[in-house]
Amino acid sequence: MARIGFIGLGNMGGGMAANLAKKGHDVHAFDLSEAALDRARKHGCLPAGSAKEAATDAEAVITMLPAGKHVEQVYADSVFGTVSTAAILIDCSTIDVATAKRVADAAAAKGLTAVDAPVSGGIAAANAGSLTFMVGGSGEAFERAQPFLADMGKAVIHAGANGAGQAAKICNNMILGATMIATCEAFALAGKLGLDAQAFYDIASVSSGQSWSMTSYCPVPGVGPESPADHDYAGGFATALMLKDLHLAIEAAASVDADTPLGTKARDLYEAFAAQGNGTLDFSAIIKNMGANN
Repeated sequence: MARIGFIGLGNMGGGMAANLAKKGHDVHAFDLSEAALDRARKHGCLPAGSAKEAATDAEAVITMLPAGKHVEQVYADSVFGTVSTAAILIDCSTIDVATAKRVADAAAAKGLTAVDAPVSGGIAAANAGSLTFMVGGSGEAFERAQPFLADMGKAVIHAGANGAGQAAKICNNMILGATMIATCEAFALAGKLGLDAQAFYDIASVSSGQSWSMTSYCPVPGVGPESPADHDYAGGFATALMLKDLHLAIEAAASVDADTPLGTKARDLYEAFAAQGNGTLDFSAIIKNMGANN
């Protein structure tokens, strides 16, 4: 088992660090939140007094931070100059592609190896150790990172060179954001046409309208597998986080002159929904703006 420095113990990082400790790793964890550090301690991690302390003597450093600026700052201030060149640097944050590449280049200039490895699956998967990791980096870097990621997930997929993991994540979540809106619209329309929600689900979930948003994360309470809709849209994947990912996708599209009309419309709809004070609700709660009876 390895000594791991884990930096960022929020809703996702806390569960991920706990799973590494459960697998027997020596996890030295840091977060600015004392409550998060206390939870990490209860799950077998060793709280560190700083990000630099967490990275000291680590064989792997894993970061799970809010945005690219935080990743760059932590790497520059606490990771570079602290870890040995034998360590693998794994950033699991969802950030822009350009920053992911810039961080990897800065690491390489110091003789270090870094990968970007954003995740899919949400809080429940982070806690259960069933995340999907999309990894950007060299083949050698992927091989070094893979065992650590496998201890936190069900699938670890090499997407390509540095930045490719982030590209895969934002493209995937643009699909998710758009299909959730379409699913919510369809349930709202079905209700207004007199269709029972369960009957519509039973039909659409085995027909050509089927999607993950329908069958795994149904936005209607009491229909399909348990989802945030069954808990008044608490937990899950916050609207604010979906909006962040859609902004990243649209910004990336603009940088390569790609046309994304549906992705852009999804961003606009989630932006309006968040502006109504719904940023902390699960993103499937946007069904409330569709006039659905739920």
